[in-house]
Amino acid sequence: MVRHKKDNFGKRGKSNFASQPRQQRFPRDSSVDDDPDAPKKLPFKAACWDLGHCDPKRCSGKKLMQLGVMRELQIGQKFAGVVISPNAKRTISPADNELLEQYGAAVVECSWVRTQEVPWSKIGGKCERLLPYLVAANSVNYGRPWRLNCAEALAAAFYICGHEDWAAEVMNKFSYGREFLEINSQLLKRYAACKTEEDVKSAQEHWLEKIEKEYSESRVGSGADDMWTVGNTNRRDIPDSEDEDDEGSEGGEEEGEEEDYSGRDPYALPEESDDEEEMAELRRRVLNSKPFTNVTADETTSKPQLEKVKRPETSRNGVAETALGSRQANVVDSEDSEDGGEDEAFDKIINATITTDRTGILARPRR
Repeated sequence: MVRHKKDNFGKRGKSNFASQPRQQRFPRDSSVDDDPDAPKKLPFKAACWDLGHCDPKRCSGKKLMQLGVMRELQIGQKFAGVVISPNAKRTISPADNELLEQYGAAVVECSWVRTQEVPWSKIGGKCERLLPYLVAANSVNYGRPWRLNCAEALAAAFYICGHEDWAAEVMNKFSYGREFLEINSQLLKRYAACKTEEDVKSAQEHWLEKIEKEYSESRVGSGADDMWTVGNTNRRDIPDSEDEDDEGSEGGEEEGEEEDYSGRDPYALPEESDDEEEMAELRRRVLNSKPFTNVTADETTSKPQLEKVKRPETSRNGVAETALGSRQANVVDSEDSEDGGEDEAFDKIINATITTDRTGILARPRR
């Protein structure tokens, strides 16, 4: 390949980039920063230690880290801001707001059942804080006090320190976020109105006493109308309209027969009445009565006896004769007696004949 000296190559065959003109740079368009789809910078700082105890599909901490709301901290790494930890000794209060705004807040992503497995000595920081009494709204521990997940704990810390907008920003990422803020709205406002840790603890104690008082009053004031003593009202028999009319027309006759059960325990055994005493006396008499005896001979003779049929007799030629057959045979014999002379002559001829069968030969010498 032949190179020409006008191809911007130097004496040693290298390209002379210094002789090439520079590309013109255009100023940056400011409209790119105003793009609503672009991730905006959050006004707070949040971090998390993820121990991998929870289901990734239901873990609130992993979801916030995927959305860029929190950054992950490694085991053994300390945090300079406010650390929300169940292993802390002090309670969070608005007095921690300055440290929260400067360094942010951190939470521990672990299971409440496996808190004993967490290496607390390798995580945390100088400002570890407990959360006061709050009720969870997540799908795992809904309605249970003290059982908040990572997102709820982070939002509660922001709210108590005076940043309600930060708490709403965190909880908007979850379907139960608004419900959590509504359930604990009175408590969060009371805690946010405090100044020190002692004020937060005092507000917590007053709230717990109020709950206990309302519960005891509801149990005492219920009385006989309490659903736990009356039973299941859905199982009661509801009378028809026709039955009610009949009962109303006959009410004058049955008013005297009805008994008053107002002062009786519905689950107690019924009182003994005169009818039950009479039944008990009848049972006693029946048990003490004589046992049944066999039927007497007089009763057997009084009954008509069935006619006995004799056993059929067998004739010499092996034919069974019934009672009717014997009668017919007698009639035949009487008729044959008339011809007895002819039969006797025939019998003599038969007896005079020489027998040639084997039976006759053997029987002949015996005679």
